[in-house]
Amino acid sequence: MTAIPVIVKHQGKRYAVDLDPASTGETFKYQLYSLTGVEPERQKILVKGGQLKDDTELVSLKAKPGQTFMMMGTPATGDGAVTIERPKDKIVFLEDMTAAEAAKIDGALPAGLQNLGNTCYLNSTLQTLRSIPELQAQLAKYPTPSADSSTSGVNLSQFGLGGMSSSMDLTASLRDLYKQMSETQEGFPPLVFLAALRELFPQFAQRSRTGQGYAQQDAEEAWSQIVSQLRQKLKIKDSTAVGTGAVTQHSLDISFIDKYLAGRFETVTECDDQSAREAGEEVVQGEDVFLKLDCHINKDTNHLQDGILAGLEEKIEKTSPVLGREAVYTKKSRIARLPKYLTVHFVRFFWKREAQKKAKIMRKVTFPHELDVVEFCTENLRSQLVPVRDKVREIRKDEEDVTRARKRQKTAHKHEEDRQAELKAQGRMDTTNPDKDRKDEKKVDGDTEMTDVTYKTDAEYEAERSTSIMAAKKELFSIIDPELAEDDGANKSGVYELRGIVTHQGASADSGHYTSYVKKQGILDPKTGKRKEEDGKWWWFNDDKVSEVEAEKIETLSGGGESHSALILLYRAIDLPTAEDIVKA
Repeated sequence: MTAIPVIVKHQGKRYAVDLDPASTGETFKYQLYSLTGVEPERQKILVKGGQLKDDTELVSLKAKPGQTFMMMGTPATGDGAVTIERPKDKIVFLEDMTAAEAAKIDGALPAGLQNLGNTCYLNSTLQTLRSIPELQAQLAKYPTPSADSSTSGVNLSQFGLGGMSSSMDLTASLRDLYKQMSETQEGFPPLVFLAALRELFPQFAQRSRTGQGYAQQDAEEAWSQIVSQLRQKLKIKDSTAVGTGAVTQHSLDISFIDKYLAGRFETVTECDDQSAREAGEEVVQGEDVFLKLDCHINKDTNHLQDGILAGLEEKIEKTSPVLGREAVYTKKSRIARLPKYLTVHFVRFFWKREAQKKAKIMRKVTFPHELDVVEFCTENLRSQLVPVRDKVREIRKDEEDVTRARKRQKTAHKHEEDRQAELKAQGRMDTTNPDKDRKDEKKVDGDTEMTDVTYKTDAEYEAERSTSIMAAKKELFSIIDPELAEDDGANKSGVYELRGIVTHQGASADSGHYTSYVKKQGILDPKTGKRKEEDGKWWWFNDDKVSEVEAEKIETLSGGGESHSALILLYRAIDLPTAEDIVKA
């Protein structure tokens, strides 16, 4: 069809536009966007019978040459016409990038780790720990060991041997390894880190029973030893005393692990023997630091919470000072501080004497994507967490209600449009007064006359939603306990989301295969510096092979046989508003 020259009036100006009858209202709006700078979703173009809709076929307007249309609306920036500027940064195409540059693109396939001979236990552990962004950031600041990491002026890091020194500093080796992994999308050989680990902990240098190569190891032992070493070496400046909320006059060097991955128990130990209590033996109260929660598995364990609860009570045999002999004690623990990152260990391996190996408990134990640990806490901590947790649930419910209402409104709007189109096709529509036709139809059908419904636009809904969310954030921030608010390395709601998993396939710790799963982060928005909503997918690290899997795959890792079952879970505290968020608002 031939384009029709029309005039569009906007804010006192007249724009000559060619209207293509074969296109839609959306195309016409984009034409006006290029002239006026008003975004299509902010335009209101008046036509006969109301406003021009995106899906309206322009041929239906029966426009005539020289006809004038009125447009209302202002650009989001309020600057009038669009100004096209030269990009500030030079555009670089993917095929022109180096391997290091391509690896640093947000959302790029992450690097795998080569298996150096039964080292899958280490690879899976390293990949899961790497999912902690605070750890990577702090490692980057870790100073190079005093011993030179180069020989005869040669920089060994370019060969993947950075951090090598006489002391074989494990923390420096981890720093260099993560840096090297960030610069490639290929499988990387963790040679130096493995050498440092074996030098520091000779158990990982054990040879296989056949004498050929190294023996398979337990990923949980590797995790514990690495975290223990980081706890000693990796220090950060902090102005708050971890777990107390007390502000000091000067910044202190504290352990990164203590701040972000360590929790604290309050314990009560009591002798089971009635005679000891009758003789006056008192209950002993104490405190313990924990780096992980154990999920003990027995015939009655079906869910993660069951196993954790069982692990908070243990039997101890020791000498009773009152009875003067060995006695059995019960030690009960409750959590007094929750770290931002919570490690949970499924105690699946036990020493089988007759087989002389660590056998595996195959029982299926389910675990949630979101873990509520409030029930495992002390009364004092529980009183601080519950108001925040309940408010989070309330906000989520409100958001779900708004989303459902929006869907219902869209459905109703679609039905109304379909009804109008059907009436028009039947010739029953009064194009000059469609509301009159609808009222007449209601009277004919014998239905109760309905009042007109005003449908909100997506932009109006989004504006209302943003305002509501910010109000809810301010209210949520106001009820966070001041003591907890000062500890930015602690969980303030008692609720965690699953971020990483180490799995084991096989029948014993000394055999089989380890892999890991890490949840994908949302794409980073370069304008706001914040990450967008996640797509729910996961990275699966199988040594040097890395692939993307759906969230449903995680549901299959609960055990029940020799297939892949979760051994270590890494949870992160759910996001809550911060003082900075409130100030920016």
